[in-house]
Amino acid sequence: MRCLLQMSLGMLVISCGLVAAQTQARPASGPESSMQLLVVTTPGWDAVEGKLQRYERANPGRNWKAVGPSVSVVVGKSGLGWGLGVLQVGSHPVHAASDPVKKEGDGRAPAGAFHLSAAFGYAPQQPSGWKMPYVAVTPSIECVDDSASRFYNRVVDRRTVSPDWKSSEHMLLSDERYRWGIVVDHNAGQNTQTHTSLPVPGGGSCIFLHIWRGPGTGTVGCTAMPQKQLEAVLAWLDPAQAPMLVQLPVIQYKTLRKQWNLPPLPGPEQPPKTRGHAFR
Repeated sequence: MRCLLQMSLGMLVISCGLVAAQTQARPASGPESSMQLLVVTTPGWDAVEGKLQRYERANPGRNWKAVGPSVSVVVGKSGLGWGLGVLQVGSHPVHAASDPVKKEGDGRAPAGAFHLSAAFGYAPQQPSGWKMPYVAVTPSIECVDDSASRFYNRVVDRRTVSPDWKSSEHMLLSDERYRWGIVVDHNAGQNTQTHTSLPVPGGGSCIFLHIWRGPGTGTVGCTAMPQKQLEAVLAWLDPAQAPMLVQLPVIQYKTLRKQWNLPPLPGPEQPPKTRGHAFR
């Protein structure tokens, strides 16, 4: 079962406690139009540990400025694999035939560029000052990772739909991993490669940023970090600034930096490669 919660802001309807995804796709704009950027880099495709750095700028076309210190993160238990975001590199030389491609259940977090569209958490209301649209997770909120379901890669309130899925995850857990989280619009249907407003079946579902269990402990497809650092990111994010996540191995990041209008990486080296342990 995948690390779960996937909603594009353009696909999210919250009404009377309902969280239901629609099929409207958001425009496939990339980092060139963003003013807030989360950059996650890892030493290689199979590495579990990496670094996150925040960047911001006054308007498109200006230089990026680093915000705060870099943060240690973990990605999928199997590392990274090319995902379905707003920028596709299938025909680009950097996308070698041997590069892994994200698939449902492969334990890889998606590599690429992705919109960030909402926050979620256990609290009935988000903390004062947070700006992202907020989803209060309740016992009936589930994320569907069954690719045969019409709700695939969608978060739904079981009480308001006719369930047709065989696999999903209840988002209100007994631990702290989902106390706070950020939705990553992976396989949300807005990419130009597929020319569709629907998720690609089997392309990977319900990816987000959430609280980790500790360094070296990989996820089953998400990116995780300490709670304090995640809260700092959530307090900083502003939907008016078109926030995005760019997540890549270091070599691929450096190759694509100018093409994707990305900031240069800071000086400190990445942590050593390790496969670590996995959690759900």
